[in-house]
Amino acid sequence: MTVPLALDPAVIAQGVNNTWILMVSFLIFFMQAGFALLEVGQVRAKNVGNVLMKNMMDWSLGVLVYFFAGLAIASIAAGLTSSGSYNIAEAFAYINNPDAWIGWLFGAVFAMTAATIVSGAVAERIKFKAYVFYSVGITAVVYPVIQGFAWGGGLLSADGFIGAALGVGYLDFAGATVVHMLGGVAGLVAAYMVGPRRGRFDEKGNSIPIPGHSITFAVLGTLILAFGWYGFNVGTQAAVLEVAADGESLVYNGAALGRVALVTTLGMGAGAVAASLMTTYTEGKPDPLFTANGLLAGLVGVTGAVPHVTWWGGIIIGLLAGAQAPLVYRFVVDKLKIDDVCGVFPVHGSAGALGTFLIPVFAVGGFSATQLLMQGVGIVVIAAWTIVTTVIIFKIADAAVGLNVSEEEELEGLDQGEHGISAYPEFVGNNNPDRALAGVSTDGGVRTDGGKTDE
Repeated sequence: MTVPLALDPAVIAQGVNNTWILMVSFLIFFMQAGFALLEVGQVRAKNVGNVLMKNMMDWSLGVLVYFFAGLAIASIAAGLTSSGSYNIAEAFAYINNPDAWIGWLFGAVFAMTAATIVSGAVAERIKFKAYVFYSVGITAVVYPVIQGFAWGGGLLSADGFIGAALGVGYLDFAGATVVHMLGGVAGLVAAYMVGPRRGRFDEKGNSIPIPGHSITFAVLGTLILAFGWYGFNVGTQAAVLEVAADGESLVYNGAALGRVALVTTLGMGAGAVAASLMTTYTEGKPDPLFTANGLLAGLVGVTGAVPHVTWWGGIIIGLLAGAQAPLVYRFVVDKLKIDDVCGVFPVHGSAGALGTFLIPVFAVGGFSATQLLMQGVGIVVIAAWTIVTTVIIFKIADAAVGLNVSEEEELEGLDQGEHGISAYPEFVGNNNPDRALAGVSTDGGVRTDGGKTDE
């Protein structure tokens, strides 16, 4: 649809598009509330405050780090790994350039999403100082470098060293791997390095479930995340209006917006259905938490693909991403013996890799073997960079402050041990007189007779 206007079409298009970017940035920010609820629902009551604190610091400290360093490092990484050039002063120029601040905010909400994903994997046993140290590292270096590689014209882009060698650029529209797989892989490595929670495995290595305290919070968090995901995916289609070839009228990109919105919606629905069916097959009953994780895995799976694939391709990607979530989770826990509390690797890591790799298979323009090769190479590069840098950062954090809280603090709960508070003072810890009168100790859920309470 074109609309002739007497006003300058370029000015109108820029105004509408910038306002759109601001609105979707606010929507993506609201995903922080979804992550907070999703994670606290899957931990015990004695650790809720600690998880909330980590989520707040991911955002609060993260935006400062990304403003003063992150975006500039992305630009430098892009210049170093492509045929282009870079200038350090120019890389930091956005700090004092008001015209660049809207774009910075849009980049920041993606960076904060990558950082927050890791929180759920290492919940209930990592020191707050160590977590904050890693949160700074992922926001300043780990994520920005991949941002520069894939989206800034660097290594994986068409003009980057790998992209130019293969003749195609890496496809990841809204961050299935650049954001989500990166966060999922980092979470898996981090969970391995901090080790499992006490009581997660028995003497023979068999996994023992540690249920979270609120399935209600977890599912509500999932639905909030799904709502915010429209900003994540549809918002990446940043050009709502474009100037037509005649230079005098505007073109509304309704078809492009519609495709992204449709594939996002179909992908999330397919993911939830697939996870529900898979748990019915493997466990005999549909599992609500795995269904929620399947919905998110379906969203992650199509996030990189939404403008590139057919609608039915989006459904297939969502089905595969949702179905693999409970299977990969069981593999991570039962075979690898890694205590990924919130299942961040199957939801964000493997789902993101799967969906992005399959883009050429379901592409609107047809299959391309070269593009499939590029997708595989890009996934390996992102995973390798994330693994190496995460290990280095956690090694430094371990040497500086240590990774794990003490056994006493873990038993008592990180709310008390790390922050001196209780999210539920009525029934957790020293503030509940009924527990003391009943002869129940205040160590965060362990009774004096050696049995376990429900916390």
